[in-house]
Amino acid sequence: MPRIPLPRLAGLVVGLLTSACVRSTAPQAPPLPPVRLYALDCGHIDVKDMGFFADGSPPGGKPGELIVPCFVIQHPQGTLVWDTGLSDALTGGAEDPVGNRLRLETSLAAQLHQLGLTPADVRYVGFSHLHADHAGNANVFPASTWLLQRRELEWATRTPAPPGVDPSRFSAWRDVKLQLLDGDLDVFGDGTVRVISTPGHTPGHQSLVLRLRQAGTYVLSGDLCHTRENWERHGVPGFNDSRENTLASMSRVEALVKDAHGHFVVEHAPEDFRALPAFPAALE
Repeated sequence: MPRIPLPRLAGLVVGLLTSACVRSTAPQAPPLPPVRLYALDCGHIDVKDMGFFADGSPPGGKPGELIVPCFVIQHPQGTLVWDTGLSDALTGGAEDPVGNRLRLETSLAAQLHQLGLTPADVRYVGFSHLHADHAGNANVFPASTWLLQRRELEWATRTPAPPGVDPSRFSAWRDVKLQLLDGDLDVFGDGTVRVISTPGHTPGHQSLVLRLRQAGTYVLSGDLCHTRENWERHGVPGFNDSRENTLASMSRVEALVKDAHGHFVVEHAPEDFRALPAFPAALE
């Protein structure tokens, strides 16, 4: 074995010791706080023609089903409800203007009760957007802080109301504590629950990004995509507010999911809903 000159050997030893000290004194990232995600069944839509939701909305004649979920996120600093589903007043069923069947089996209020919660216990309510199947129970939360993009509220409260918007479902916006956003928001300030701006479906559409201790990163996408096929192929329905903005938002979220090795949840896709723990079990 070749001999290492003494000065060089001393330098190597000092270098190794210095490196070890740097590694041992480097600041460690604080552990993530315990956050729980509950997926609630807040309705179903029996769709006459799923072509309406395909890229460009070509008629196809094939029926299908969309799930309408709500989500409860429990954080040590408070509870957030994300999207409020079909109105609890629709229990028993109804029909929308184009003939799709709306069904609601268990009210949002009843499911909150199963978690030991009342609406007054909810600190924040976030809406991906203000279409009636996402804001149907908004008025149930008058004591909560509502998280909305400024552009979304301006769009949804114009006269006449845009298609799919029922202003009576979120009329309490005039009296509640509103936190109007002009972009992204770190809700609790620790990176575990983030609202991100994803316009396109509506002008002020937004999505929710969660960092969970065990399960990793999850994106609750609102109506960024209505079907798993649209997510995989970047399909945009013809009724979206902006095709260009939708595609840009998809690309942004796609990069986020890839970087975090995360999971993208198509909120209306029954298969994505079934992949989450069955209520009242939680994802952590």
